[in-house]
Amino acid sequence: MTQQDPTITRVPYGDYELATYSYGSGDEVVLLVNGGPGLGCEYLREPHIPLAEEGYRVIAYDQLGCGASSKPDDLSLWTLERYVEELEHVRRALALPQVHLYGHSWGVVLGIEYALTYPENFKSLILSHGTSNVPFHLSQINELRAALGSETLAMMRYHEAMGTLEHPEYQAVTTLLNYRHLCRMDVWPQCCENWLEELNADIYVHMQGPSEYYFTGNLKNWSREEDLHRIEQPVLVLSGQHDCITPANARQMHAALPHSDIHVFKGSAHLSFFEEPDQYWLVLTNFLAKVSNKQATGVM
Repeated sequence: MTQQDPTITRVPYGDYELATYSYGSGDEVVLLVNGGPGLGCEYLREPHIPLAEEGYRVIAYDQLGCGASSKPDDLSLWTLERYVEELEHVRRALALPQVHLYGHSWGVVLGIEYALTYPENFKSLILSHGTSNVPFHLSQINELRAALGSETLAMMRYHEAMGTLEHPEYQAVTTLLNYRHLCRMDVWPQCCENWLEELNADIYVHMQGPSEYYFTGNLKNWSREEDLHRIEQPVLVLSGQHDCITPANARQMHAALPHSDIHVFKGSAHLSFFEEPDQYWLVLTNFLAKVSNKQATGVM
């Protein structure tokens, strides 16, 4: 994998600025929308930089409040509707044509909402390790938690009811769940190890909740399952067999989308691009080649 330095453009956004990163100069543009909410884009752009060597222009950006973008202290900003307009603002500010829109995790929620709001602005959609139905996702999370045993589940619910999520025993179980369902690598990539230091917790808690396994934020009732049939472009749905956003979510999306392919990576959790890079790269580049009339090399 060859890395290269990005072209960094700071895009004015009202009273703020958004940091954007561009690699390559191809006519076909892959626009990356990272997970979180509350994270910068480094962890997602890093493994996708080699797409520039495949002839694509790769664009990523730090969402408002994250990474190198402005960090306002205003909870009213953290709504899905504003994030959709922020994404469209980036596309217009960089004068991007129709893009191949790639969303990971929370970026799947944002990507779906964007696709339904601006259907004319993208060529294809990649929904990576996410859900179109948060209540269904939460039912799946409850199954992952229950698999730890009734006593452990009761302990988790006790601390959630008491607001004592910082208790060592609760944190220990969260760490275990992360290594089972977030990333199964013995040594995590440094950009993932940095998550806790870089995370804007105000955004994360306001929109999602205190952890990946306990939702209390304004996304907890979001679902676009019944609207997926409106997406007419080709879609690639990706998941990991051990994902915290379970493969059942991916299969649900695949069934509802009229023109979709699906791939579940057998040895992965939530970060297949790090956990199974060779297989991931083959699946991704084959799809992009198919929808952009390029020749996939299948080599990183």
